[in-house]
Amino acid sequence: MEMTMCFPLLLLICSLSTAQLQSDNEGSDQRQTCTQDIHAVLREISASLAEQKVEMRHLQRENEAQATQLESQKTQLESQKTQLESQLESQKTQLESQKTQLERQRQQLQVKQVAFSASLLASGSETLGPINAHTNLVFRHVVTNIGNAYNPNTGFFIAPVRGAYHFEFYIGAYGHSSHGSAAALVKNGEHIFIAYERQPSGYGSSSNGATLLLEVGDLVYLRLWINKRVFDNENHHTTFSGHLLFTM
Repeated sequence: MEMTMCFPLLLLICSLSTAQLQSDNEGSDQRQTCTQDIHAVLREISASLAEQKVEMRHLQRENEAQATQLESQKTQLESQKTQLESQLESQKTQLESQKTQLERQRQQLQVKQVAFSASLLASGSETLGPINAHTNLVFRHVVTNIGNAYNPNTGFFIAPVRGAYHFEFYIGAYGHSSHGSAAALVKNGEHIFIAYERQPSGYGSSSNGATLLLEVGDLVYLRLWINKRVFDNENHHTTFSGHLLFTM
């Protein structure tokens, strides 16, 4: 601003000095005075320019410092954001892990509670057999099925956990001159124990049981023995039961 005002002032001084020289023709004294005035104005202009240059440098340094500070703050904010995101992700992972552990513990508590009892017929009265082959028995009238390890559609008990299990089975049938009543406890296709009874007339029954060490997924079920008979009605004579003694 000061520089802009100094130039017109210099021109005015020069014009006045030149006019005065032309009109009065007073000689060298007046030219010397004009030259001194011009030098004075130039010194003022130079001083003003130097001050402005110093001020501009100072402002430039301040701007650079502010820019550096802003960049540093930006970097800090980015770092804080990254740390917060990392902490949130870590907390999320921990919560998921705790949730998984709780679910596993809940499942373990559930599988430790395993017991079932079922009879052969869901309704009515019927004698099964004789059949000229071993035949799987399906006990459809379920009284208890804690843990849902027994399937009333297939007759299979499927071990949900490794452990010791105890099974009992009772069978009965009316006497026949040629065919007794018999059923076998089976583990994964292998006959374990059999219950057998035969009499020519009247009602007869037999039973058996076993404690088995089962792995997860092992199958336990009953088979009607070849050419033998079993009977059941609403009084539930023929039954199959089992429960987990303890895990291993």
